[in-house]
Amino acid sequence: MKSRFFKAALAVVSACTLMACSPEKENKPAAQGAATPTTQSATETAQQTKDENMNKLTLTAEWDKVFPKSDKVEHSKVTFKNHFGIELAADMFVPKDTSLKVNGKFPAIAVSGPFGAVKEQSSGLYAQQMAERGFLTIAFDPSFTGESGGEPRYMNSPDINTEDFMASVDFLSTRDNVDPERIGIIGICGWGGMAMNAAGIDTRVKATVASTMYDMSRVTANGYFDAANNADARNEARKTLMVQRTKDFKNGTYDLAGGVVDPLPNGAPYFVKDYYAYYKTPRGYHKRSLNSNKGWAASAGTSLMNTKLLAYADEIRNPVLIIHGEKAHSRYFGEGAFEKMTGKKANVPAKLDATKNWSKTVGNKELLVIPGASHVDLYDNLEKIPFEKLNEFFKTNLK
Repeated sequence: MKSRFFKAALAVVSACTLMACSPEKENKPAAQGAATPTTQSATETAQQTKDENMNKLTLTAEWDKVFPKSDKVEHSKVTFKNHFGIELAADMFVPKDTSLKVNGKFPAIAVSGPFGAVKEQSSGLYAQQMAERGFLTIAFDPSFTGESGGEPRYMNSPDINTEDFMASVDFLSTRDNVDPERIGIIGICGWGGMAMNAAGIDTRVKATVASTMYDMSRVTANGYFDAANNADARNEARKTLMVQRTKDFKNGTYDLAGGVVDPLPNGAPYFVKDYYAYYKTPRGYHKRSLNSNKGWAASAGTSLMNTKLLAYADEIRNPVLIIHGEKAHSRYFGEGAFEKMTGKKANVPAKLDATKNWSKTVGNKELLVIPGASHVDLYDNLEKIPFEKLNEFFKTNLK
């Protein structure tokens, strides 16, 4: 595979431009006081909320998801603050079937991801699917992205984004219709690593799912497949980041790294084609999605270069389920996380039985591999995402 394709792919999953494409100079959000993107279609309507806790955000009133609305759940917009004072926007899905409550309360799940996506994409689909199965769910936009607050825009932080998950638990645990002892989280793609990091600190999280996960600190510091895992490569990467930071400060703007490469080059690796097929086509395109458009700020990967997300993964005591596709280029992140948690090698067979999922369990930690599935299949492919397995996992562990 040619290095330029790995550069383009890394621009999708990591704000760090150490190996990413050059910044798009024509698109510079203001460095101070930048606002959430406001590009809207002529028919789109937006509502400015009046509630004291929601008066800083403009939330879209219409259904603008990339998946159809379910008639089995009630949908609404909610907001809540994290400990950094950033207002987060979320879609909440409540089962219409009240018989699914136990003692008048639902178990609850917070969902986020993929890295560079918005709640109108994969996380909202997961949240709605789990609500159909009896869980009160929220899908939230992380800080600095989508409809959530935080400035400057299109930044990320392993600390703040871990806190985003914890803030979602704050919100859920204080709702009258949620049992605070039965709360779980789902992180998709890059937010799989964030979810596991949250599970490592937040003992209120009773069960965690990381689906088609990336360890964003690992890929940012080491490159894809750990190909740049050496001090010299990281030092050169740091130099590139610091040049970008100086430029941004001098200009009073933040260059953007670019989203999914478009148009798709001839000979692109299969996983770049997969990203394109989701983020750049009607299947998954959304106007607020970073990956669908101009991407993260080019200097946003600074803290990911200097932080190891899964440092305490081996101390997570509550159940964790890691799900990957057999053909996912990212599968090594999930295998590494499983090994970190359990001290046991994943040892996924070179070829799986196409008729059934493969799994390995150590204690209350499980790695599940879906035969034939790619990384992006677990974003929205209802034939590949094992929602009944997720249902079983959460119902077993949120009781």
